[in-house]
Amino acid sequence: MSQQNLESLDVGAIREEFPILQREFSGEQLVYLDNAATTQTPDSVVDAMSDYYREYNANVHRGIHHLSQEASIAYEEAHDRVAEFIGASGGREEIVFTKNTTEAENLVGYSWGLNELGPGDEVVLTEMEHHASLVTWQQIGKRTGADVKYIRVTEDGRLDMDHARELITDDTAMVSAVHVSNTLGTVNPVSELVDIAHDRDALAFIDGAQAVPNRPVDVEAIDADFYAFSGHKMAGPTGIGVLYGKEEILESMQPYLYGGDMITKVTFEESTWNELPWKFEAGTPQIAEAVGLVAAIDYLEEIGMERIEAHEEEMARYAYEQLDAEPDVEIYGPEPGSDRGGLVSFNLESVHAHDLASIMNDHAVAIRAGDHCTQPLHDKLGVAASARASFYVYNTKEEIDKLVDAIDDARQLFA
Repeated sequence: MSQQNLESLDVGAIREEFPILQREFSGEQLVYLDNAATTQTPDSVVDAMSDYYREYNANVHRGIHHLSQEASIAYEEAHDRVAEFIGASGGREEIVFTKNTTEAENLVGYSWGLNELGPGDEVVLTEMEHHASLVTWQQIGKRTGADVKYIRVTEDGRLDMDHARELITDDTAMVSAVHVSNTLGTVNPVSELVDIAHDRDALAFIDGAQAVPNRPVDVEAIDADFYAFSGHKMAGPTGIGVLYGKEEILESMQPYLYGGDMITKVTFEESTWNELPWKFEAGTPQIAEAVGLVAAIDYLEEIGMERIEAHEEEMARYAYEQLDAEPDVEIYGPEPGSDRGGLVSFNLESVHAHDLASIMNDHAVAIRAGDHCTQPLHDKLGVAASARASFYVYNTKEEIDKLVDAIDDARQLFA
């Protein structure tokens, strides 16, 4: 698929590249609206991973035979491709492969936080943080004595930036924030947050799990010290995530995991570490998954990240408008606009989100229900759970109409 104008996105042709979308349940075709959890995978990604296993399956950095050399080249070049995709001019030295965004958060927490934080230091998060960030820094704070503070979320689902400027002080050592909220859909002003952090000589970690899949991201323009995301949310495979880190900071950090391939020399008394990024990638890495991630990046860039962003915004706007027209539906997060991503969390009056999701499932409509790994945010909203419909490049307005029809059935069932 070649680059085209935003208006000419052929969703029908895109859907043909995802055979799973043709599945039927109880005679109804699948409507997949759980993309914030995991997107579906196109044939080109599956084929790339199958080619690895069929043609050059071998361990990397551990053999001089042809297969190992081919696998090593593909794995190393995958780091280069990811660096190019997110605007990291430092190349592979700034790209660490992890299992997911959560592991990337933990890597920084343990490798940097345990060594750099202490009593009197502060870590500033937001009230809309995913548990991957919130729980990690909460536990690092308990171990180091550092205080963890939270930037308020306003009633309309945005960050209170005045509060951010008050909260981030000379005692702040790290600011960690989601780029796009997986519950509210809010697109946060991360560049501004990074600037505030740097003005106080603090580092900034941005969780891009809900941003990299659906919009152009330039980590150097944002100026984040760390930036993380996951392959399975961007048409890629599960089991691989990415931690971007500025080279000089990664160089100063100790490894998070120990073992093979992350070492240069080992004696019975001492060990020395490999160069970046390998010192953070202990053991046999995610070789097939790295190949699949590259194929996913190629696929998304062929469509065009600007077009993907525009399509998601269109889907979210339409869903918001349809749901907002229902008098007994409460929607969370800001109104549609440039600062809202491609998801809508909501509740139907008098129907628990889990019951609603179950009824949706009866209609072959797949949504998420629960706290979306944001329990403190749900406590602030005053609800135990919410339903979430999230969109990707293959979703249509007709599918959103089916979502609304299923809500009508749930309303009648619980009347």
